[in-house]
Amino acid sequence: MEFSLSAEQRELTEAAAAFARARLNEDLAEREESGEFPREAWQASAQFGIQGLPVPAELGGGGSDILTTVLVMEALGYGCHDNRLISALNAQIWSLELPLVKFGTTAQQRAYLPRMVSGELIGMRAMTELDSTPDALGMPAHAERQGDHYLLNGAKLYITDVPVADVVLVFATHSGEPGQAGISAFLVDKGTPGFTVSRTPEKMRPQTSPICEVVLTDCLIPAGKRLGQEGAGMDIFNSSMELERGCILASALGAMQRQLETCVGYAKERKQFGQAIGKFQNVADRVADMYLRLEAARLLVYQAAWLSQQGKLTMAEAAAAKLFTSEAWIQSSLDSIQIHGGYGYTREAGIARDLRDAIAGPTHSGAAGIQRGALSRMLGL
Repeated sequence: MEFSLSAEQRELTEAAAAFARARLNEDLAEREESGEFPREAWQASAQFGIQGLPVPAELGGGGSDILTTVLVMEALGYGCHDNRLISALNAQIWSLELPLVKFGTTAQQRAYLPRMVSGELIGMRAMTELDSTPDALGMPAHAERQGDHYLLNGAKLYITDVPVADVVLVFATHSGEPGQAGISAFLVDKGTPGFTVSRTPEKMRPQTSPICEVVLTDCLIPAGKRLGQEGAGMDIFNSSMELERGCILASALGAMQRQLETCVGYAKERKQFGQAIGKFQNVADRVADMYLRLEAARLLVYQAAWLSQQGKLTMAEAAAAKLFTSEAWIQSSLDSIQIHGGYGYTREAGIARDLRDAIAGPTHSGAAGIQRGALSRMLGL
């Protein structure tokens, strides 16, 4: 495995970090308080090329490989303090754009991908349900074939940015078809009759990326909006989820790098009892542990991206990258607060924002327990 950056990759990542610092942090505190989705920042990201990173050039994208995409998302996490904006960007790239690239028809690709890449359309995925099993096979949402249409009924919970989404990839079971063979995926456009956004649950504090419930009531979808073959829903989901789990927290690497640099600088400047606090063993140990976790997480994520490019990524490597990085980010945020003391808990410091967003890491794209279960099964337990 070779992770040395080429001159082109280094130039691109430096540009992405600079762009994020200059364009994606404007009025962040005010936007969080109002719960406003940052459309200007989304559009600016599209103009820079973020949404199009791994999309083929013939479909309007940048045609970057997966490792380069991961490197840019890491740089974005370093420069941008709005972790929820980056989460939304990740959600569109990994859970909708790449499934369209792999499974979409030419008509579907041309209808959606160029407009997603340009920032004109926002796309998300809707899978989670209240009563579904952890492996998603028991989802109550169902689709009934009616000629050249499907009738969708059911509800989806905790869907990222669905109030602002223009298209949602919805997964539903077919009546009388048990297991994986009975699940299909459908591209549902905003404004489709019977497709409504229901409620917005309160989160730990206001954020720029809302999560809501989607309700499908006799939602009539043309067969041409089905993604992939009928019954291929779980193949589509598993294919995208493996890559998503391995790569979605690349931006957390950038956030942890930023935290580490900030803590080192603070530990050198802040003095107590006549010396810099970095001279105290407790503080020095925390900084060393932050570095170790960051480098270990970086290697796991880079490995997942590299293996994906080779067509060799498995659930084990993806689960390991997702699980370790999500928990490392939480601990890095906690250490940052401890090193900064009382100041670290203030909104002014901005560290509490990272902790709040990091806590969500182990819950999305498969909870931490699911990742540990996947790893234990890979080990034969």
